[in-house]
Amino acid sequence: MYLRTFFDEQLAQYSYMIGCQRTGEAIIIDPARDITPYLETAKKEGFHLAAAAETHIHADFVSGARELAENHGAKLYLSDEGNADWKYQYVEGISHQGLKGGSSFSIGNVQFEVLHTPGHTPESISFLLTDKGGGSEVPMGIFTGDFVFVGDVGRPDLLEKAAGQQGSSEQGAKEMFESLKKFKELPDYVLVWPGHGAGSACGKSLGAVPQSSVGYEKKNNWALKIKDQEEFIEKLLSGQPEPPPYFAMMKKINKAGPDLLSQSKTPVITEKERMQQLLQNNHTTFIDARAAEEYANGHIKGFINLPYNKIFTNWAGWVLDYEKDLVVLTDQKSSVKHALQSIGFDRIAAFVEPDVISNGEDAPLEGYASIPAGELIEPAKNGEYFIIDVRNDQEWEDGHIPGAHHFPLGHLDEHLDEVPKDQKLLVHCQSGARSAIASGLLMANGFNNLINVKGGIAEWKEQNGPIQKG
Repeated sequence: MYLRTFFDEQLAQYSYMIGCQRTGEAIIIDPARDITPYLETAKKEGFHLAAAAETHIHADFVSGARELAENHGAKLYLSDEGNADWKYQYVEGISHQGLKGGSSFSIGNVQFEVLHTPGHTPESISFLLTDKGGGSEVPMGIFTGDFVFVGDVGRPDLLEKAAGQQGSSEQGAKEMFESLKKFKELPDYVLVWPGHGAGSACGKSLGAVPQSSVGYEKKNNWALKIKDQEEFIEKLLSGQPEPPPYFAMMKKINKAGPDLLSQSKTPVITEKERMQQLLQNNHTTFIDARAAEEYANGHIKGFINLPYNKIFTNWAGWVLDYEKDLVVLTDQKSSVKHALQSIGFDRIAAFVEPDVISNGEDAPLEGYASIPAGELIEPAKNGEYFIIDVRNDQEWEDGHIPGAHHFPLGHLDEHLDEVPKDQKLLVHCQSGARSAIASGLLMANGFNNLINVKGGIAEWKEQNGPIQKG
Protein backbone atom coordinates (compact mmCIF):
# COMPACT_ATOMS: atom_id res chain seq x y z
CA MET A 1 0.00 0.00 0.00
CA TYR A 2 1.07 3.56 -0.74
CA LEU A 3 0.05 6.57 1.38
CA ARG A 4 0.90 10.21 0.73
CA THR A 5 -0.32 13.28 2.61
CA PHE A 6 -0.84 16.66 0.92
CA PHE A 7 -1.13 19.86 2.94
CA ASP A 8 -2.48 23.25 1.85
CA GLU A 9 -0.83 25.69 4.24
CA GLN A 10 -3.25 28.53 3.61
CA LEU A 11 -6.32 26.40 4.29
CA ALA A 12 -4.62 24.17 6.88
CA GLN A 13 -6.21 21.34 4.89
CA TYR A 14 -5.03 17.75 4.53
CA SER A 15 -5.85 15.48 1.60
CA TYR A 16 -4.52 11.98 1.01
CA MET A 17 -3.54 9.63 -1.79
CA ILE A 18 -3.83 5.92 -1.08
CA GLY A 19 -2.60 3.49 -3.70
CA CYS A 20 -2.60 -0.26 -4.21
CA GLN A 21 0.80 -1.10 -5.58
CA ARG A 22 -0.36 -4.46 -6.88
CA THR A 23 -3.11 -3.10 -9.12
CA GLY A 24 -1.73 0.40 -9.74
CA GLU A 25 -4.98 2.08 -8.64
CA ALA A 26 -5.14 5.08 -6.32
CA ILE A 27 -7.79 7.15 -4.56
CA ILE A 28 -7.74 10.73 -3.25
CA ILE A 29 -9.49 11.44 0.05
CA ASP A 30 -10.95 14.97 0.33
CA PRO A 31 -9.22 16.39 -2.76
CA ALA A 32 -8.46 20.11 -2.94
CA ARG A 33 -9.53 22.00 -6.03
CA ASP A 34 -6.03 22.16 -7.48
CA ILE A 35 -5.53 18.54 -8.48
CA THR A 36 -2.12 19.09 -10.09
CA PRO A 37 -0.15 17.67 -7.11
CA TYR A 38 -2.19 14.45 -7.27
CA LEU A 39 -1.68 14.06 -11.00
CA GLU A 40 2.06 14.67 -10.69
CA THR A 41 2.43 12.23 -7.80
CA ALA A 42 0.37 9.56 -9.54
CA LYS A 43 2.50 9.85 -12.66
CA LYS A 44 5.73 9.73 -10.67
CA GLU A 45 4.66 6.69 -8.62
CA GLY A 46 3.01 4.84 -11.49
CA PHE A 47 -0.60 5.04 -10.29
CA HIS A 48 -3.89 5.53 -12.10
CA LEU A 49 -6.21 7.89 -10.21
CA ALA A 50 -9.19 5.58 -10.19
CA ALA A 51 -11.28 7.28 -7.51
CA ALA A 52 -11.89 10.15 -5.12
CA ALA A 53 -13.85 10.17 -1.87
CA GLU A 54 -15.16 12.89 0.40
CA THR A 55 -15.88 12.78 4.11
CA HIS A 56 -18.56 15.50 3.81
CA ILE A 57 -19.68 18.54 1.84
CA HIS A 58 -16.88 20.94 2.66
CA ALA A 59 -17.49 24.49 3.89
CA ASP A 60 -13.97 25.91 3.86
CA PHE A 61 -12.59 25.06 0.41
CA VAL A 62 -13.74 24.06 -3.06
CA SER A 63 -13.48 20.33 -3.63
CA GLY A 64 -11.49 18.85 -6.52
CA ALA A 65 -13.70 15.74 -6.69
CA ARG A 66 -15.72 16.91 -9.69
CA GLU A 67 -12.54 17.93 -11.52
CA LEU A 68 -11.09 14.43 -11.01
CA ALA A 69 -14.31 12.78 -12.16
CA GLU A 70 -15.08 14.92 -15.20
CA ASN A 71 -11.57 15.38 -16.57
CA HIS A 72 -9.79 12.22 -15.38
CA GLY A 73 -12.48 9.56 -15.11
CA ALA A 74 -12.24 9.03 -11.35
CA LYS A 75 -15.16 7.27 -9.67
CA LEU A 76 -16.56 9.28 -6.78
CA TYR A 77 -17.43 7.81 -3.38
CA LEU A 78 -19.74 10.30 -1.65
CA SER A 79 -21.93 10.33 1.42
CA ASP A 80 -25.57 9.34 1.00
CA GLU A 81 -26.36 10.14 4.63
CA GLY A 82 -28.49 13.07 5.78
CA ASN A 83 -31.74 14.34 4.30
CA ALA A 84 -32.33 15.87 0.87
CA ASP A 85 -30.51 19.05 1.86
CA TRP A 86 -27.29 17.05 2.14
CA LYS A 87 -27.18 15.29 -1.22
CA TYR A 88 -24.67 16.04 -3.96
CA GLN A 89 -26.49 17.55 -6.94
CA TYR A 90 -23.90 17.25 -9.71
CA VAL A 91 -23.33 13.49 -9.86
CA GLU A 92 -25.85 12.54 -12.53
CA GLY A 93 -23.88 11.12 -15.46
CA ILE A 94 -20.75 10.75 -13.32
CA SER A 95 -19.50 7.37 -12.11
CA HIS A 96 -20.19 7.43 -8.40
CA GLN A 97 -21.37 5.42 -5.39
CA GLY A 98 -23.44 6.74 -2.51
CA LEU A 99 -22.16 5.65 0.88
CA LYS A 100 -23.94 4.96 4.14
CA GLY A 101 -22.60 3.87 7.49
CA GLY A 102 -21.68 0.18 7.41
CA SER A 103 -20.98 0.05 3.67
CA SER A 104 -17.53 -0.59 2.25
CA PHE A 105 -15.57 -0.34 -0.98
CA SER A 106 -12.09 -1.24 -2.19
CA ILE A 107 -9.43 0.37 -4.32
CA GLY A 108 -7.33 -2.52 -5.50
CA ASN A 109 -6.54 -4.50 -2.36
CA VAL A 110 -7.11 -1.58 0.03
CA GLN A 111 -10.47 -1.74 1.78
CA PHE A 112 -12.44 1.19 3.18
CA GLU A 113 -15.21 0.71 5.73
CA VAL A 114 -17.64 3.61 6.08
CA LEU A 115 -18.64 5.00 9.48
CA HIS A 116 -21.46 7.54 9.67
CA THR A 117 -20.05 10.18 12.01
CA PRO A 118 -22.47 13.16 12.09
CA GLY A 119 -21.93 16.16 14.30
CA HIS A 120 -19.88 18.56 12.25
CA THR A 121 -22.47 18.05 9.50
CA PRO A 122 -25.36 15.55 9.20
CA GLU A 123 -23.84 13.70 6.23
CA SER A 124 -20.32 13.39 7.65
CA ILE A 125 -18.66 10.00 7.20
CA SER A 126 -15.23 8.58 8.06
CA PHE A 127 -13.20 5.92 6.25
CA LEU A 128 -11.58 3.06 8.15
CA LEU A 129 -8.68 1.69 6.08
CA THR A 130 -7.49 -1.92 6.04
CA ASP A 131 -4.52 -2.96 3.90
CA LYS A 132 -5.80 -6.29 2.62
CA GLY A 133 -3.02 -6.41 0.04
CA GLY A 134 -0.48 -6.33 2.83
CA GLY A 135 -2.17 -9.31 4.47
CA SER A 136 -3.83 -7.38 7.28
CA GLU A 137 -7.24 -8.27 8.69
CA VAL A 138 -7.30 -5.32 11.09
CA PRO A 139 -7.61 -1.60 10.25
CA MET A 140 -4.53 0.57 10.01
CA GLY A 141 -6.12 3.98 10.30
CA ILE A 142 -9.16 6.17 9.87
CA PHE A 143 -9.70 9.24 7.68
CA THR A 144 -11.85 11.42 9.91
CA GLY A 145 -12.36 14.53 7.80
CA ASP A 146 -13.77 17.20 10.12
CA PHE A 147 -14.99 14.67 12.71
CA VAL A 148 -11.93 14.15 14.93
CA PHE A 149 -8.83 16.31 14.72
CA VAL A 150 -5.59 16.06 16.66
CA GLY A 151 -6.62 17.47 20.04
CA ASP A 152 -10.09 18.61 19.00
CA VAL A 153 -13.32 17.68 17.19
CA GLY A 154 -15.27 19.36 14.42
CA ARG A 155 -17.45 22.31 15.28
CA PRO A 156 -21.21 21.72 14.98
CA ASP A 157 -22.26 25.37 14.80
CA LEU A 158 -21.43 26.21 11.17
CA LEU A 159 -24.92 25.44 9.86
CA GLU A 160 -26.42 27.92 12.29
CA LYS A 161 -23.76 30.63 12.13
CA ALA A 162 -22.89 30.44 8.42
CA ALA A 163 -26.12 29.11 6.89
CA GLY A 164 -28.71 30.40 9.35
CA GLN A 165 -30.23 27.03 10.32
CA GLN A 166 -31.60 27.87 13.75
CA GLY A 167 -31.15 25.25 16.46
CA SER A 168 -28.76 23.14 14.42
CA SER A 169 -25.77 23.86 16.69
CA GLU A 170 -27.10 21.97 19.70
CA GLN A 171 -28.44 19.14 17.54
CA GLY A 172 -25.05 18.80 15.87
CA ALA A 173 -23.33 18.77 19.27
CA LYS A 174 -25.60 15.93 20.42
CA GLU A 175 -24.81 13.97 17.27
CA MET A 176 -21.10 14.59 17.77
CA PHE A 177 -21.33 13.18 21.30
CA GLU A 178 -22.91 9.98 19.94
CA SER A 179 -20.44 9.73 17.04
CA LEU A 180 -17.51 9.90 19.43
CA LYS A 181 -18.81 6.76 21.12
CA LYS A 182 -18.13 4.90 17.85
CA PHE A 183 -14.67 6.39 17.70
CA LYS A 184 -13.85 5.27 21.23
CA GLU A 185 -14.72 1.68 20.31
CA LEU A 186 -11.94 1.53 17.72
CA PRO A 187 -8.66 -0.18 18.66
CA ASP A 188 -6.11 2.16 20.25
CA TYR A 189 -3.52 1.38 17.60
CA VAL A 190 -5.66 2.77 14.74
CA LEU A 191 -4.02 5.86 13.25
CA VAL A 192 -6.03 9.06 12.83
CA TRP A 193 -5.67 11.05 9.61
CA PRO A 194 -7.68 14.31 10.01
CA GLY A 195 -8.94 16.73 7.40
CA HIS A 196 -7.38 19.82 8.97
CA GLY A 197 -4.59 21.02 11.21
CA ALA A 198 -3.86 24.12 13.27
CA GLY A 199 -5.06 27.29 11.58
CA SER A 200 -8.35 25.92 10.29
CA ALA A 201 -11.60 27.56 11.38
CA CYS A 202 -13.35 24.16 11.42
CA GLY A 203 -12.48 23.76 15.12
CA LYS A 204 -11.23 25.92 17.96
CA SER A 205 -8.02 24.22 19.15
CA LEU A 206 -6.68 21.97 16.41
CA GLY A 207 -3.22 20.51 16.87
CA ALA A 208 -0.38 21.12 14.42
CA VAL A 209 0.73 17.46 14.37
CA PRO A 210 -0.38 15.86 11.07
CA GLN A 211 -1.61 12.55 12.49
CA SER A 212 -2.47 10.82 15.74
CA SER A 213 -3.98 7.57 16.99
CA VAL A 214 -7.26 6.57 18.56
CA GLY A 215 -5.52 5.67 21.81
CA TYR A 216 -3.64 8.95 22.00
CA GLU A 217 -6.80 10.98 21.34
CA LYS A 218 -8.74 9.05 23.97
CA LYS A 219 -6.12 10.06 26.54
CA ASN A 220 -5.47 13.62 25.40
CA ASN A 221 -8.34 15.02 23.35
CA TRP A 222 -10.59 17.07 25.65
CA ALA A 223 -13.73 16.04 23.76
CA LEU A 224 -13.16 12.32 24.29
CA LYS A 225 -12.63 12.68 28.03
CA ILE A 226 -16.01 14.24 28.83
CA LYS A 227 -18.63 11.62 29.72
CA ASP A 228 -21.61 13.87 30.49
CA GLN A 229 -23.54 14.94 27.39
CA GLU A 230 -24.68 18.33 28.70
CA GLU A 231 -21.17 19.24 29.81
CA PHE A 232 -19.84 18.15 26.42
CA ILE A 233 -22.38 20.25 24.50
CA GLU A 234 -21.69 23.34 26.58
CA LYS A 235 -17.92 23.08 26.15
CA LEU A 236 -18.08 22.22 22.45
CA LEU A 237 -20.28 25.19 21.58
CA SER A 238 -18.47 27.75 23.74
CA GLY A 239 -15.56 29.73 22.38
CA GLN A 240 -15.98 28.73 18.73
CA PRO A 241 -14.54 31.45 16.47
CA GLU A 242 -16.87 33.28 14.12
CA PRO A 243 -16.84 31.45 10.76
CA PRO A 244 -15.77 33.44 7.69
CA PRO A 245 -18.78 34.39 5.54
CA TYR A 246 -17.41 32.48 2.56
CA PHE A 247 -18.18 29.20 4.36
CA ALA A 248 -21.84 29.43 3.36
CA MET A 249 -20.81 29.91 -0.27
CA MET A 250 -18.50 26.88 -0.16
CA LYS A 251 -21.38 24.64 0.99
CA LYS A 252 -23.48 25.79 -1.98
CA ILE A 253 -20.65 25.36 -4.48
CA ASN A 254 -19.61 21.91 -3.30
CA LYS A 255 -23.20 20.69 -3.10
CA ALA A 256 -24.21 21.96 -6.54
CA GLY A 257 -20.84 21.15 -8.07
CA PRO A 258 -17.98 23.61 -8.61
CA ASP A 259 -17.25 24.87 -12.10
CA LEU A 260 -14.45 23.05 -13.88
CA LEU A 261 -11.31 25.17 -13.91
CA SER A 262 -10.74 27.10 -17.09
CA GLN A 263 -7.45 26.55 -18.89
CA SER A 264 -7.49 30.05 -20.38
CA LYS A 265 -4.80 32.46 -19.25
CA THR A 266 -5.69 35.51 -17.18
CA PRO A 267 -4.69 38.79 -18.92
CA VAL A 268 -1.73 40.65 -17.47
CA ILE A 269 -1.77 44.46 -17.43
CA THR A 270 1.54 46.18 -17.92
CA GLU A 271 0.36 49.61 -19.11
CA LYS A 272 -0.81 52.39 -16.83
CA GLU A 273 -3.45 53.64 -19.28
CA ARG A 274 -5.22 50.28 -19.24
CA MET A 275 -5.00 50.26 -15.46
CA GLN A 276 -6.72 53.64 -15.24
CA GLN A 277 -9.54 52.41 -17.49
CA LEU A 278 -10.19 49.42 -15.23
CA LEU A 279 -10.32 51.61 -12.13
CA GLN A 280 -13.52 53.20 -13.48
CA ASN A 281 -15.38 49.88 -13.18
CA ASN A 282 -17.59 49.83 -10.08
CA HIS A 283 -18.19 46.09 -10.43
CA THR A 284 -14.56 45.22 -9.82
CA THR A 285 -12.53 44.81 -6.62
CA PHE A 286 -8.89 45.85 -6.90
CA ILE A 287 -6.41 43.93 -4.76
CA ASP A 288 -2.79 44.75 -4.03
CA ALA A 289 -1.23 41.46 -2.88
CA ARG A 290 2.18 42.90 -2.03
CA ALA A 291 3.55 42.97 1.50
CA ALA A 292 1.92 45.50 3.83
CA GLU A 293 5.10 47.58 4.01
CA GLU A 294 5.24 47.98 0.22
CA TYR A 295 1.56 48.90 0.07
CA ALA A 296 1.98 51.46 2.87
CA ASN A 297 4.91 53.09 1.07
CA GLY A 298 2.84 53.72 -2.05
CA HIS A 299 -0.08 52.04 -3.77
CA ILE A 300 -2.56 52.80 -6.53
CA LYS A 301 -5.59 54.61 -5.19
CA GLY A 302 -8.61 52.31 -5.01
CA PHE A 303 -6.67 49.11 -4.32
CA ILE A 304 -7.14 47.24 -1.04
CA ASN A 305 -4.25 45.37 0.52
CA LEU A 306 -4.43 41.60 0.96
CA PRO A 307 -0.79 40.56 1.39
CA TYR A 308 -0.10 37.16 -0.10
CA ASN A 309 0.90 35.20 3.00
CA LYS A 310 -0.55 32.52 5.28
CA ILE A 311 -3.68 34.52 6.07
CA PHE A 312 -4.38 35.63 2.47
CA THR A 313 -7.04 33.01 1.68
CA ASN A 314 -8.88 33.41 4.97
CA TRP A 315 -9.19 37.18 4.69
CA ALA A 316 -10.02 37.04 1.00
CA GLY A 317 -13.01 34.96 2.08
CA TRP A 318 -13.95 37.61 4.64
CA VAL A 319 -13.69 40.79 2.59
CA LEU A 320 -14.16 39.94 -1.11
CA ASP A 321 -17.46 39.84 -2.98
CA TYR A 322 -18.26 36.78 -5.11
CA GLU A 323 -20.43 38.97 -7.35
CA LYS A 324 -17.54 41.18 -8.44
CA ASP A 325 -14.61 40.70 -10.81
CA LEU A 326 -11.14 40.80 -9.30
CA VAL A 327 -8.04 42.61 -10.52
CA VAL A 328 -4.92 41.65 -8.60
CA LEU A 329 -1.57 43.41 -8.46
CA THR A 330 1.09 40.77 -7.75
CA ASP A 331 4.27 39.16 -8.98
CA GLN A 332 3.06 35.76 -7.68
CA LYS A 333 0.28 35.26 -10.19
CA SER A 334 0.08 31.46 -10.17
CA SER A 335 0.07 31.14 -6.38
CA VAL A 336 -2.46 33.95 -5.88
CA LYS A 337 -4.75 32.51 -8.55
CA HIS A 338 -4.59 29.07 -6.91
CA ALA A 339 -5.41 30.55 -3.49
CA LEU A 340 -8.40 32.53 -4.78
CA GLN A 341 -9.78 29.63 -6.80
CA SER A 342 -9.40 27.30 -3.81
CA ILE A 343 -12.32 29.15 -2.20
CA GLY A 344 -14.31 29.78 -5.36
CA PHE A 345 -13.12 33.21 -6.52
CA ASP A 346 -12.96 32.40 -10.22
CA ARG A 347 -13.76 35.86 -11.58
CA ILE A 348 -10.16 37.02 -11.87
CA ALA A 349 -10.39 39.55 -14.69
CA ALA A 350 -6.72 40.51 -14.80
CA PHE A 351 -3.39 40.63 -13.05
CA VAL A 352 -1.35 43.81 -12.79
CA GLU A 353 2.42 43.86 -12.87
CA PRO A 354 3.83 45.70 -9.82
CA ASP A 355 6.04 47.71 -12.19
CA VAL A 356 2.92 49.62 -13.24
CA ILE A 357 3.21 51.55 -9.97
CA SER A 358 6.60 52.99 -10.86
CA ASN A 359 6.08 53.43 -14.62
CA GLY A 360 5.56 57.16 -15.12
CA GLU A 361 4.62 59.88 -12.69
CA ASP A 362 0.88 60.28 -13.19
CA ALA A 363 -0.37 57.37 -11.09
CA PRO A 364 -2.56 58.49 -8.14
CA LEU A 365 -0.43 56.83 -5.46
CA GLU A 366 -1.15 57.03 -1.75
CA GLY A 367 0.15 55.44 1.43
CA TYR A 368 -0.02 55.43 5.20
CA ALA A 369 2.33 55.52 8.18
CA SER A 370 3.09 52.50 10.34
CA ILE A 371 4.40 53.60 13.74
CA PRO A 372 5.51 51.58 16.80
CA ALA A 373 2.98 51.56 19.60
CA GLY A 374 5.40 53.24 21.99
CA GLU A 375 5.29 56.47 19.97
CA LEU A 376 1.49 56.62 20.07
CA ILE A 377 0.53 55.89 23.67
CA GLU A 378 0.67 59.44 25.03
CA PRO A 379 -1.13 61.09 22.06
CA ALA A 380 -3.78 58.35 22.24
CA LYS A 381 -4.27 58.99 25.96
CA ASN A 382 -4.79 62.66 25.19
CA GLY A 383 -7.59 61.88 22.73
CA GLU A 384 -5.72 62.92 19.59
CA TYR A 385 -6.80 59.79 17.67
CA PHE A 386 -9.95 57.87 16.85
CA ILE A 387 -8.73 54.38 17.81
CA ILE A 388 -10.02 51.39 15.82
CA ASP A 389 -9.47 47.88 17.18
CA VAL A 390 -10.05 45.27 14.43
CA ARG A 391 -9.47 42.13 16.53
CA ASN A 392 -12.17 39.54 17.16
CA ASP A 393 -14.71 39.62 19.99
CA GLN A 394 -12.81 37.34 22.36
CA GLU A 395 -9.58 39.32 21.95
CA TRP A 396 -11.48 42.52 22.68
CA GLU A 397 -13.03 41.04 25.82
CA ASP A 398 -9.62 39.88 27.02
CA GLY A 399 -8.37 43.46 27.03
CA HIS A 400 -8.47 46.61 24.92
CA ILE A 401 -7.27 50.20 24.89
CA PRO A 402 -9.61 52.51 26.82
CA GLY A 403 -11.66 54.63 24.44
CA ALA A 404 -11.04 52.38 21.45
CA HIS A 405 -13.82 51.50 19.00
CA HIS A 406 -14.27 47.80 18.25
CA PHE A 407 -14.81 47.14 14.54
CA PRO A 408 -13.69 43.54 13.80
CA LEU A 409 -11.87 43.32 10.47
CA GLY A 410 -14.41 40.95 8.94
CA HIS A 411 -17.19 43.46 9.68
CA LEU A 412 -15.31 46.71 9.18
CA ASP A 413 -17.35 47.62 6.10
CA GLU A 414 -20.49 47.60 8.26
CA HIS A 415 -19.07 50.36 10.51
CA LEU A 416 -17.74 52.83 7.95
CA ASP A 417 -20.51 55.32 8.75
CA GLU A 418 -19.23 55.41 12.34
CA VAL A 419 -15.68 56.37 11.34
CA PRO A 420 -14.98 60.14 11.28
CA LYS A 421 -13.19 61.59 8.26
CA ASP A 422 -12.11 64.73 10.09
CA GLN A 423 -10.01 62.95 12.72
CA LYS A 424 -6.77 60.99 12.51
CA LEU A 425 -7.37 57.25 12.79
CA LEU A 426 -5.24 54.86 14.79
CA VAL A 427 -5.77 51.28 13.53
CA HIS A 428 -4.51 48.27 15.48
CA CYS A 429 -4.94 44.51 15.94
CA GLN A 430 -2.92 41.99 17.94
CA SER A 431 0.36 42.19 16.02
CA GLY A 432 -0.14 44.49 13.03
CA ALA A 433 -1.12 42.07 10.22
CA ARG A 434 -4.91 42.48 10.33
CA SER A 435 -4.68 46.22 10.96
CA ALA A 436 -2.63 46.55 7.76
CA ILE A 437 -5.49 44.96 5.82
CA ALA A 438 -7.96 47.21 7.64
CA SER A 439 -5.89 50.28 6.76
CA GLY A 440 -6.09 49.39 3.08
CA LEU A 441 -9.86 48.88 3.27
CA LEU A 442 -10.28 52.23 5.00
CA MET A 443 -8.13 54.01 2.43
CA ALA A 444 -10.07 52.44 -0.45
CA ASN A 445 -13.19 53.96 1.16
CA GLY A 446 -11.73 57.46 1.38
CA PHE A 447 -10.19 57.44 4.87
CA ASN A 448 -6.67 58.68 4.16
CA ASN A 449 -5.70 60.22 7.49
CA LEU A 450 -4.65 57.11 9.39
CA ILE A 451 -1.78 55.37 11.15
CA ASN A 452 -1.28 51.61 11.44
CA VAL A 453 0.09 50.48 14.82
CA LYS A 454 3.15 48.32 14.29
CA GLY A 455 3.22 45.42 16.69
CA GLY A 456 -0.42 45.97 17.65
CA ILE A 457 -1.73 45.67 21.17
CA ALA A 458 0.98 43.15 22.04
CA GLU A 459 3.58 45.90 21.75
CA TRP A 460 1.19 48.40 23.35
CA LYS A 461 1.07 46.27 26.51
CA GLU A 462 4.85 45.96 26.53
CA GLN A 463 5.04 49.76 26.62
CA ASN A 464 2.80 49.79 29.73
CA GLY A 465 -0.24 51.10 27.93
CA PRO A 466 -3.49 50.76 29.92
CA ILE A 467 -5.65 47.77 29.02
CA GLN A 468 -9.35 47.64 29.83
CA LYS A 469 -11.02 44.27 30.38
CA GLY A 470 -14.49 43.33 29.13
